[in-house]
Amino acid sequence: MPDYGNTVKQICFDSLDKIHADLKIRLHYDDIKIREFFNEVVVAYLEKNEHMMNFVGELKDKKQISKKKRKKISRSNTKAEEVKSSFGLNDSEIENIFDILEKEWGV
Repeated sequence: MPDYGNTVKQICFDSLDKIHADLKIRLHYDDIKIREFFNEVVVAYLEKNEHMMNFVGELKDKKQISKKKRKKISRSNTKAEEVKSSFGLNDSEIENIFDILEKEWGV
């Protein structure tokens, strides 16, 4: 799997025509391509960007996701960070571990 992370994939979803048109106009005004915009939004979400996490929190409130489920997710995220910290691992070191396992076991 040496090309993992380098293969282009499409993410498609439906939206209303007015939202689509308004988005294209705003992005054109800001000189940003739709692809660039959504890739950066996804990266901000995956990297748990503070601003994006605030936005996601507001979205969860709007969608009325139960407080019980939100607490469970929060505890899980906190626990994951504690485990990473206790082993002193960052994302690149974790990736290196998987690369080593792949070479060793041919997985």
